Amino acid sequence: MSHPQPPPMATDQQKVFPVDVEAPPPSATLVPRDMSRSDKGDPATANNQYPPYRRTMPVAYAPPPKKRRSCCCKCICWTLLTVILFIIVVAATIGILYLIFDPKIPKYSVDRLRVTNFTVDNSLNADASFDLTVTAKNPNKHIGIYYEDGSYLSVWYSDNNLCSGSFPVFYQGHQNTTVVTVMLSGQTQLRSDLVTALQQQQQTGMVPLEFRGDVPVKVKLGGLKLWKMTAKVRCDLVVDSLNANNQISIKTSSCKFSLKL
Repeated sequence: MSHPQPPPMATDQQKVFPVDVEAPPPSATLVPRDMSRSDKGDPATANNQYPPYRRTMPVAYAPPPKKRRSCCCKCICWTLLTVILFIIVVAATIGILYLIFDPKIPKYSVDRLRVTNFTVDNSLNADASFDLTVTAKNPNKHIGIYYEDGSYLSVWYSDNNLCSGSFPVFYQGHQNTTVVTVMLSGQTQLRSDLVTALQQQQQTGMVPLEFRGDVPVKVKLGGLKLWKMTAKVRCDLVVDSLNANNQISIKTSSCKFSLKL
């Protein structure tokens, strides 16, 4: 009966060495990665030729400063506001003055025309001298009118200035009516067709004339004397004749008045 053989005794070639299971493997590096790199590069990227993916964050650019534009807008707004306030103040002032003084337009009329001379020679040169009576009415209760120097009065026939003169310088008070007689004289060259037409119109007793008056004036509101303006008067007349030393009859007279600042 066979008996089990005892295990063979360990020889010197079969020695058992204890292993520390907590120690790092021999292949693990004991130096930080950033302190020691091999000649072939980083071992972590040795098997990968591209660097690890990194997410790119979008760059937010700040908008340009708007300070200069804001200053320009404020300047424009203040300018517009100032202009609007100025217009409101002027309109309110004019409205108050209108209610206080109640201005009315002066009235002018040509009441009489006396021909002292009117001749046409063989060269068709017309020589004319008229005495013109003008009535000026100021219907305002609180407004006076200064008629200044530098006026110009004239009588026209078909765009031909027959004669001219000036309006006298004087002050017209409140609710005043002034009758002024002015002397006009002059010479002009007429066309042959106009001379023929004038002769025919005198035979029919319908001679059209135009009176023009440009008179510098200053308006006085109470105790305030305003700046100089130009009173423009235009009157369309129809007379029966231009014969000298005859009683001239004005058949129609229509006048318009305007002020030019």
